[in-house]
Amino acid sequence: MSVAAVDVIRAKRDGRELTAAEIGGFLDGYTAGRVADEQASALLMAIVFRGLTPDELAAWTEAMIRSGTRLDLSGVGRPTVDKHSTGGVGDKISLPLCPLVAACGAAVPQLSGRGLGHTGGTLDKLESIPGFRTALGAEEFRRQLGGIGVAICAAGEDLAPADRRLYALRDVTGTVESIPLIASSIMSKKIAEGTAALVLDVKAGAGAFMRTRADAEALARTMVAIGTAHGVRTRALLTGMDEPLGRTAGNALEVTETLEVLAGGGPPDVRELTLALAAQMLDLAGVDADPEAALDDGRAMDRWRAMVRAQGGDPDAALPRARHVAEVRADVPGVVQGVDAMAVGVAAWRLGAGRARKEDAVSAGAGVVLRAVAGDAVRAGDVLAELHADDEDHMRAGLAAIAGAHRIGDAGPGRASRILGRIVPEDLAEA
Repeated sequence: MSVAAVDVIRAKRDGRELTAAEIGGFLDGYTAGRVADEQASALLMAIVFRGLTPDELAAWTEAMIRSGTRLDLSGVGRPTVDKHSTGGVGDKISLPLCPLVAACGAAVPQLSGRGLGHTGGTLDKLESIPGFRTALGAEEFRRQLGGIGVAICAAGEDLAPADRRLYALRDVTGTVESIPLIASSIMSKKIAEGTAALVLDVKAGAGAFMRTRADAEALARTMVAIGTAHGVRTRALLTGMDEPLGRTAGNALEVTETLEVLAGGGPPDVRELTLALAAQMLDLAGVDADPEAALDDGRAMDRWRAMVRAQGGDPDAALPRARHVAEVRADVPGVVQGVDAMAVGVAAWRLGAGRARKEDAVSAGAGVVLRAVAGDAVRAGDVLAELHADDEDHMRAGLAAIAGAHRIGDAGPGRASRILGRIVPEDLAEA
């Protein structure tokens, strides 16, 4: 349907609820190039101020899905279930989680992204493995899911192309901070990938996009509602991101930590969150299995190695290492009270592990290794963190960013659970 873009902009500006036809016509026109960037920017800004009603949000999401193809995974031969994280520092959970869930009998069709700013990207981490390919065609994607039960790759250009254009526009027009726009962006891609079930890891805290639990819960509720309305069984875990997840932030460094988890070890918080998400995914997929047993007896590691080989990587190859390593040491004795996730994330970014623009290159070996985390006792002179960089300029920037990240006092906190709460469709009626 052809609509007058300026009429749609005026209607939303003045607070009138848009019809599905108006939303669909506007987004169809924008995807096809008939609606200009400045008009789309004006509508996005109106949405930031006016919001979207539930009916508008459903229509907006459906229009973005309809702008491209929706994958059909019905022939995979296993129940499909995916996971999405809203991003954080040291969040490598997809790497051990996806093969773990596949080892338990489900198929995990994960279409992932790259890092930007202080948050890392799953694809960047995987591409630190020599030979690993993150570009898979739709048929190869389906075959791999049917065979080994897991594929982690980049989304194709024909998956929700309207969202791809809008995302780039939001980034440069100050219209990122809108729960309806964030939720529809995430969910349009996840629904279009064809999964039957989805578990969301919605993070709250200093290193997360949503700083407060209230905002994280609002986003989680919105995404669970969208998924449910589109026939995808959806639930969310609210998880803490005041502290970095695990002890590494960087690409190859996080793959190394992933291997520790798949070998039955690794940091307790990474293991906890991996198993918690796996339990939710398997429950939604209707698979009766014990993920802890599959993690500890080697089945998850076997599935990881099969995935790496299937996507061209060498699971036994040495991972890249940065040329320079520097240490940050404690000035005083005490107990680590906390580690600022944002400071660690920015440091990893400045060291070369992240990017400021999507087209920037990243260093596979750069990043931060935390030698002391909340609850650890330290003496003056003990190493708090190792910084890895390929050149001295990046190292200086990283050292400046991480200064003061560790808070040391007389008594430290107990190690708290990362799990803050859960949102299921039944909770939405209480909102």
